[in-house]
Amino acid sequence: MDEVMAVWAEWVKPSAGLPTVQWSLLLALAAAAGHLLQRHTGLPKVVGYSLVGTIAGLLGFSGAAWPLQGVALFLLELGVAVVLFESGGRIALRWFRHNPMVLLQSLLESVLTAVAVYYVLRFMDVRASVAEGVALIAMAASPAVLSRVIMDTRAAGPVTERAMVLSTLSTFYALTLVSARAGTLHREETGLYAALYPVAVILGVSFVVGALVALALRSALRVMSPTSENTSILLIALIAAGTALAAHFGGSAPLAALIGGLMLKQLHPRPWAWTKQLGTAASLLTMLMFVLVSVVAAKADWNPAVVGMVLAVVAARFLAKVLGVSAANWGSGTSWKQAFWTGCAMTPMSSIALLLVSQFVASSLTLGPRIASIALPAILLMEIVGAIIATFAIYRAGESLKPWQPQVTGLPAGEARG
Repeated sequence: MDEVMAVWAEWVKPSAGLPTVQWSLLLALAAAAGHLLQRHTGLPKVVGYSLVGTIAGLLGFSGAAWPLQGVALFLLELGVAVVLFESGGRIALRWFRHNPMVLLQSLLESVLTAVAVYYVLRFMDVRASVAEGVALIAMAASPAVLSRVIMDTRAAGPVTERAMVLSTLSTFYALTLVSARAGTLHREETGLYAALYPVAVILGVSFVVGALVALALRSALRVMSPTSENTSILLIALIAAGTALAAHFGGSAPLAALIGGLMLKQLHPRPWAWTKQLGTAASLLTMLMFVLVSVVAAKADWNPAVVGMVLAVVAARFLAKVLGVSAANWGSGTSWKQAFWTGCAMTPMSSIALLLVSQFVASSLTLGPRIASIALPAILLMEIVGAIIATFAIYRAGESLKPWQPQVTGLPAGEARG
């Protein structure tokens, strides 16, 4: 593909640059693939996006350099921030007061995931610091993938809501711990202060930035209509500004967005109407995020040893999440069957995990690539397979409002049956 691009660049000189043309065509292919895959198989569109990105990455697509930096890194952070802001807005803190077992479920499944992945890798003779980095990344589920699956299946119910909340909380833990750990990979200090200080800084800066975004939006909602397009534009603009500020001052941009959404939900508890107004802009940003993740992850080095490690990590992570959610299910308000499907719905990994890997690679030229060599193939596998598992879990839980069947005609499913 690099040779084709070199020849093409000799006679094609677009005003916006050749990478813009490449990405435009790639996104067009991804949009078509996602639509056709859902229409003919019933699978969520995100699987089609990921497959197109994977093929492009395997063919040597040059539009996404690794490690991510510059515009590509900002777009990934912005896409993750928008998703996490909306995910944080789904969580009402008073719910935890009435149902504290949900927090226990979240903590238990996250801790079990990190411990299981760490010891599986140590058993396979992986260096302790590398195993620790992969274990922390594995904690994070993917609210981005899960939200797209929910949208495509039109799902609603206790399993859907619980899976989104637990995925968001696991992301909160992973963002905090990885952001703190990435800056101390080569430090020798092992005291309590040395371990807690980076966490406090990350949380403090992210909290301040998130609070400023939440207060600005809350003030805007006093004079602007929640259903206005201008409100949606203001939302994206403030999240973009917060993304840049949080990273500049030593915080975590996605974490600040998550905290901002969480705080705004408490200040403005009424249902959010502006998320429906984001429309095509948010969909394009989300699709770009999925394609970028699969393109980058597909470029990882694959060999028999790495494949074995990746499969072991994926299996350990899946079992840990299912066991963690199920073990703390007593008194949480869901049945054991629902707890099992909730754990299954939390299997996807995607953009957030890639962002965490990027932080490790940027902080260490020696340990970062070793962490990425295991984490990137796992992310690629679980962005595709995880989306399929989450879709299956939602259907088996009986929470989808549409049947899982391909549409063989251009008519809606109900008219095709009639």
